[in-house]
Amino acid sequence: MRPRANKTGSTQSDPRWADVLARNTQADGRFVYAVRTTGIYCRPSCSARRPRPENVTFHADAAAAERAGFRPCRRCHPAAATQSTPHVALVARACREIERCDTIPSLQTLAQAAGISPFHFHRIFKAATGVTPRAYAMAHRERRLRARLDPRQGSGTVTEAIYDAGFNSSTRAYAQAADILGMTPSTWRAGGAATRIRFAIARCTLGALLIAHSGRGLCAILLGDDPEALLQDLQARFSEAELIGGDADFERVIAQVVAFVEAPQIGLDLPLDIRGTAFQRRVWEVLRKLPAGTTASYAEIARRIGSPRATRAVASACAANALAVAIPCHRVVCSDGSLSGYRWGIERKRQLLAREAAAGAPHAPRPTRPRTNVPADRNSAGKRKRD
Repeated sequence: MRPRANKTGSTQSDPRWADVLARNTQADGRFVYAVRTTGIYCRPSCSARRPRPENVTFHADAAAAERAGFRPCRRCHPAAATQSTPHVALVARACREIERCDTIPSLQTLAQAAGISPFHFHRIFKAATGVTPRAYAMAHRERRLRARLDPRQGSGTVTEAIYDAGFNSSTRAYAQAADILGMTPSTWRAGGAATRIRFAIARCTLGALLIAHSGRGLCAILLGDDPEALLQDLQARFSEAELIGGDADFERVIAQVVAFVEAPQIGLDLPLDIRGTAFQRRVWEVLRKLPAGTTASYAEIARRIGSPRATRAVASACAANALAVAIPCHRVVCSDGSLSGYRWGIERKRQLLAREAAAGAPHAPRPTRPRTNVPADRNSAGKRKRD
């Protein structure tokens, strides 16, 4: 029997998904991915149309995928994949070891098992995967925690789910829950219920503007033509949260955000509640360092995060950004300088860049106080309350 579909967030938080999006040839032989809806498994570099992430499962090799009931792709012939270099095989074994361990293994332990120095192992691991061994292990533990807490996939108590995910203590898991889940583990299991998010919809020269605040910081700045569509987007992101219309105290926040969207070069001195996967957060961190009035290509951003082959994955991270202008994905352009897709429309991207260019010399952005979290459950029906 084939595995049932994954939650989208679970797949997208897996470092291997970035390799699939980027068709990373260096990942061939390290793992294969299978598509539940077609019953086929492929190499990471397969040129076939990319599947929906919730239909994807990852397997250590072709034999494991076939044991799960999948058949090989006739386009990329994953069963014939070979380890192109000894380093690829070494990193593949290290990844499988990390995934098997109940706790995060030390760099010294992994390097000793590989038979090389810690410095050398760290360098080749990051070159092959785009992340450090510790970042890979933490991303895997985060993904496993979300899966164990999902009532449709996991079972038992919240405490059992925490230990099954690889945490040494529930105290440590709860201490890190704000960064991993954006809420307590028990609230996550309940689908984000009891989370309160204030929001308001304003107008600016770019159209409708939705601003949402979680209590930890701004969690959404959405642009569009239809206010109702923006509200539906917010509901989908925080499906079980209580959405509360902004009050008089919220007007100051609204005014600051509107002014910032109209003139990004002034900066935004408000905390951000950033929710995304480990890979997305790496991309967004680089974007936030781009000064107003400057641009960078998708390929350049990929190089800056240490994953030069992950251009498509960088584009996907830009598309997943929910904090328009505050995380300036509008400053990412094609290698030839032309404008490519923008989640809120090419014309808005053009206007933002034109405004920043007209403002004169680039200004370093004023620092904001970011909060880094993973997305809330988006699979249940949303609810909102208007004040």
